[in-house]
Formats: sequence, structure tokens, C-alpha cells
Amino acid sequence: MAAESEAVNFSELVNKNKQTLARLKESTRLLLHRRDGEDLVLTTAVRAEQDQTVVSAATRMMVAMARREPGSMELLLDILPDAFPWVRFLPETDVHAFAVELVDTMRAADSIGNSAAVAQVLIAWQHTAEVHSDPELLAALTREHGEDYGQAADPRGAA
Repeated sequence: MAAESEAVNFSELVNKNKQTLARLKESTRLLLHRRDGEDLVLTTAVRAEQDQTVVSAATRMMVAMARREPGSMELLLDILPDAFPWVRFLPETDVHAFAVELVDTMRAADSIGNSAAVAQVLIAWQHTAEVHSDPELLAALTREHGEDYGQAADPRGAA
């Protein structure tokens, strides 16, 4: 069975490109470490297309399941703690809001082939759960802090 991924330095790809690319026969992807920037992932176009097909299929199945029957949302709510254990810290109404937002965002993201919005939804809700898991932090963030000075000005408008 092929290894899932292997890490190499970016310079190895530049200096020994044939040998480095040959490693893709043994791994599904190469993690390219860069000194002066974000690491990169190298894979074949076929593998990337396969990954996108799988993610798209799973998304469509989850969306269809969540919207099919009146009780299917309850099933989704029931399985969320298995997939995302941190939802146990969210209030019940927030778990429902998370499920709806996740399904809607997954559907929209799949339609454009870009999952960045889904990752952002997951990260934001996980941070919300982290706040709810800490009583002191939750109290500090939810108590009245005095006078409200209104909406902040849009920094893009100030030149």
C-alpha cells in the first residue's frame, strides 16, 4: 500500500526533480517544506481530482441526508458529537445552528469547488465551543462591559 504523504525540502524538488517526482509513485502526495514561505503539497492531477470527487460525493450525501426527511436533521445532530467532539460544549441551539450552517456552507462550497469556507465555519464554531468550555472565559466575554460606543468605523473607508 502506498504511503499517504512524504515530506521533502523544496530545494530537493528543484535540484533533483526527477528523483523527487518519482516519489509520487510511492506516496499520494509530497509535502514540500519551504524556508521562505508556506509549505506546499504536491500531488498528481488525477489524485487531486479523485480527492475532490470524494469530498463532493460526501458533501452531496450529507446535504441530501440533512434535507430529505423531517427527522434527518435529528440524525445529523445525533452524529455531530462523534464527528466533532467539541460540539458537546455548545448550547443546544448553537449545535443546531452549527449543523445548518455547516450543511449550507458545504453545499455552496461544493458548487464552486473551494472548501475554504467550510474550513472557516469549522474553525469558527470550534472556537465558540472553546469559549463555552471555559466558564471564566465565557463569563468575561458575555458580561456587560459598560457603555457601548456604537459601531466601529469601517477601516477601509478611512484614507
